[in-house]
Amino acid sequence: MKLPLSLAISPYDHVRELRPQGIELTVLSLQIEEIFYRFTRFREWHASEMSFGKVVSILSQPAPDIIAIPVFPSRVFRHSAIYTKLRAPKDLEGKRVGIPEWAQTAGIYVRGLLQHEYGVDLRRIEWIQAGVREAGREEKVDLKLPAGIRVTPQPGKTLAGMLKSGELDAAISARDPGGARMFSDYTGLELEYFRKTRVFPIMHVVVLRRDAYERDRWIAMNLFKAFEESKRASLQRLTEIGISHIPMPWLPEHARRWQDVAGEDFWPYGINANRPTLEAFLQYAHEQGVATRRLKVEELFAPETLERAKI
Repeated sequence: MKLPLSLAISPYDHVRELRPQGIELTVLSLQIEEIFYRFTRFREWHASEMSFGKVVSILSQPAPDIIAIPVFPSRVFRHSAIYTKLRAPKDLEGKRVGIPEWAQTAGIYVRGLLQHEYGVDLRRIEWIQAGVREAGREEKVDLKLPAGIRVTPQPGKTLAGMLKSGELDAAISARDPGGARMFSDYTGLELEYFRKTRVFPIMHVVVLRRDAYERDRWIAMNLFKAFEESKRASLQRLTEIGISHIPMPWLPEHARRWQDVAGEDFWPYGINANRPTLEAFLQYAHEQGVATRRLKVEELFAPETLERAKI
């Protein structure tokens, strides 16, 4: 008999062939915000896609009830996530900048980028927290904000509305709140940033409820291997020139160009190929008060997934 296991994850192409050995998998395909909300609040299923920011916040606390595996289903460069009519990052100082949540992963990367690449003093920004398009959004993890940082919730308003009315000078958001972007040529800047830093921002990570993991520790590696195999099949589809697997012209050529920059496995799992990204994010999360302590990369993941058997 196979072990029953429930997993909530977005319906990505690179997870559609997920078949972990020894596991009878029940996959729940839900909107990503619903996945994050329900798992963060209630731990409704055994395994879940999760916001990387929420994960490092939880894992920095004593006795965390989750553990991650080094599978990263969503990665997005975030120069494109700054919405404003202002033209330069330093112009954000002294302004009102909206965020959906301080612990949103995209925002953590953007603030780290602003601070370390552009010299922006985050303490000189007035931070406003609200839902992007729906009022009432709240922080989902406890924060330990650094000295000089102030975040004011606006539960009755939205970022989109405040940008339109002029109440905000800018917004940093993974979802589009409307308006112009600070960096119109963001793809060129993101490519230059990757070549310089080797940071390919990880947005989401797969986690296990610790009780499920402790009961059957073998599921961590079996899931990891299944995610790898499913992803490998997806990357092969993306570079296949003879068939349109996805309704988008020139996609194989685009994939090969990215492969020339990032390497043959241009969407890597595991920690070795991702160490620059992981180290940068852990630094940013700690500096910004999302993680209560500076975590080490190896602390994040089930130890069974850190090494693989070799022949």
